[in-house]
Amino acid sequence: MTGTDSSSRQESVPQPLARRRFLGYVLAAPTLLTAARLVAPSEAQADVPSPEITELIDLNDVMTAAAAPTSGLITVEVNTDGTVSFALPRAEVGQGITTSTAMLIAEELDVPLERVRVTLADARPELLFNQLTGGSNTTFSTYTPVRVASAIARNRLLRAAAAEWGTAVTELTLKAGTVTGPGNRSTDIGALSRKAAGVRTEQVTVGLKPRDMFTVIGKPHSRTDALAAVTGRKKFTLDLNIPDALPTMVCRPPTINGKVTAVSNLQEVSSMPGVTDVAVISTGVAVRAATFGQCIDAVRALRVSWKPGRADGKSDASVLKELKAAELPLGLPPLTPSVEERFTFHFRSNSALEPNCAIADVRPDRAEIWSSLKAPIVAKEAIAGKLGLPLGSVTVHVTEGGGSFGRKLFFDAALEAVEVSQKIGKPVKLMWHRADDSRQGRTHPMATSRVRIAYLGNTVLSYRQRHTSVATDLGHGLGEVFTAMAAKLPVGDIGFSETFFQLSQSMPYNFGANSRLLNETDNSFNTGSMRNVYSPDVTCARELLIDRLAARMGKDPYRFRHDFLRDDRSRAVLDKVAEVGRWGRSMPAGTAQGIAFHSEYHSANAVLVEIDCRPETVDRPVRGGVAGPRVTKAVVAVDVGLAVNPRGLEAQMMGCLMDGIALTLTSSLHLRDGHFLEASWDNYFYTRQWNTPPELEIIVMPSTSERPGGAGELGVAASMAAVACAYGRATGTMPTVFPINHGTLSFEPKPTVPPVPASPTDGLDHVR
Repeated sequence: MTGTDSSSRQESVPQPLARRRFLGYVLAAPTLLTAARLVAPSEAQADVPSPEITELIDLNDVMTAAAAPTSGLITVEVNTDGTVSFALPRAEVGQGITTSTAMLIAEELDVPLERVRVTLADARPELLFNQLTGGSNTTFSTYTPVRVASAIARNRLLRAAAAEWGTAVTELTLKAGTVTGPGNRSTDIGALSRKAAGVRTEQVTVGLKPRDMFTVIGKPHSRTDALAAVTGRKKFTLDLNIPDALPTMVCRPPTINGKVTAVSNLQEVSSMPGVTDVAVISTGVAVRAATFGQCIDAVRALRVSWKPGRADGKSDASVLKELKAAELPLGLPPLTPSVEERFTFHFRSNSALEPNCAIADVRPDRAEIWSSLKAPIVAKEAIAGKLGLPLGSVTVHVTEGGGSFGRKLFFDAALEAVEVSQKIGKPVKLMWHRADDSRQGRTHPMATSRVRIAYLGNTVLSYRQRHTSVATDLGHGLGEVFTAMAAKLPVGDIGFSETFFQLSQSMPYNFGANSRLLNETDNSFNTGSMRNVYSPDVTCARELLIDRLAARMGKDPYRFRHDFLRDDRSRAVLDKVAEVGRWGRSMPAGTAQGIAFHSEYHSANAVLVEIDCRPETVDRPVRGGVAGPRVTKAVVAVDVGLAVNPRGLEAQMMGCLMDGIALTLTSSLHLRDGHFLEASWDNYFYTRQWNTPPELEIIVMPSTSERPGGAGELGVAASMAAVACAYGRATGTMPTVFPINHGTLSFEPKPTVPPVPASPTDGLDHVR
């Protein structure tokens, strides 16, 4: 913690009785600078009996507890111009956290929202686990420390005004950034900033506003950066003008993780228009030029000989065979009736709008990097290690990103830019070609999920699920969180992936004895978590088999779920989508409704969709192939406790729904001969306009909770499952392979670059 004065004193502003008090700091600084002091939650709650681990502690709790000890290093600053600054130690990648964070500050400090300036903090190793963006954890973990720091600043400003005017603090008010007092006196908070500043660091206590006094939190707000985004003024990595950082691209191998053996025309390509440098690096051949167009021309002109990658010769069929061989047993067949099924989920791409990119300026004694990074501390440590530089000689700037969905937890582009810059001795502005991420980037692993539900009469006796996946890389910092918190986790030493799995999966239904186990195999692929990680596949498999079980029992799918859900909150979101979506209404043959439920991150979500699978819809021609089934209507109900920004939450749920539609119907990567066939969005079929539901309603459920739950990923799982259930009811056949269009290759694969590897005996410049 910052500071030398450990004495604690009470702020003089009166607080309502029984309001919880929080510790924080007024830090020694020229202008008012405040911070919270939090500690990890008490472990006493671990004694509470519960059949579900996630009711004791879930992934969000673990990440929040890991972040708490360094909360005092995150500060709110009141500037002399009356604005308030906050460097958020998270990555804004379109989820709207800069807006929701600004709302927390505006609420507790009583300043207009437009006067709050939220920027993204550079990588700060001293924050340890407090600078990792993932698991829908940002608002959950920063909600209290940001408010505490803001409340301390507010009280300090009032005390400074009281001292200057010789009046009691109780006679003053702070509203809209202005302090007013007796005799019509008033002053802006900017004029008080220096007077309120601390000459030494002091520990103080403060109370927070009760929910019934909120005027900003819980009210819908448009994003603070919306105007900049729609007018093109918003700055992403590739918009930055870093001196001498020229466009750079990489010629990549035709198979996953292949290596360069030789380049036959290196000198020729070096002389092409605009090209300044050509260099062989660990991932391919890098080209630096005056424009990205010239980079592309040069990359396509290169003649390279390649060693095959570690996935050489692998295909969808061979990987699926490996997965089936690695499946954990479900146990002996039950003596009672049961339903059972195996589901297959193919490789998928995160497919963010912004391509992977980074700017790097590496010098002999220092390095500076700019990139959208969700784990910037890990990136900084890896870069320092790669360059052999002290950690303090590496500066990593976190830029705003155009989407992530888990992709930006990894810093591949930053490491690559650093390698190129070091090798050629010049700054580079690196961009991956759109095809690069589909073919050589991070993929969501291929997986199978076997589910068995045993029942007798109207009672469900047991639920077992065995999820088997190509190994998921968790080397972006989350694994280190698990290691640091191991003694406090109720799962034992079961490895990173299984820990993640157990802390993120739960059983929301009264299904008797239930168990879910993960087994991962094959680490030859570049993998990463996609939005909501394991939950979409796991939930989709569960909800589909629930539909089959309901049919076996002769029950309506909605009523079955309602009767078996474990709590009123879960039933409320399910009931709401059934009511608003008019569940059970008469529909034409070939169309149907589907309904599904998912809970995670202390939040609950239900989705109802309607789908059209009639031949005239499925066979309708569109650009790039045929349309396929279309989701025509969707109703989403979500309960996240206290919704900080309901408008932002609605946008999150809309995006989750589009992800769910894509995962069920259209989006996957085809693996053939050690490489993926997809190479851009014209053949990686994310949800398109023609299969976006024309009718959509998102309902944010009312809640009396004092805290927000996680939301950013929450809606994907139930959306995917609802679409799958609707498809099964419309066609009369339960889907078991996802996406459902994977079996038909509806595009002509683009050639690899370079299309024909040269022979190593053709007078090549051999690479050692």
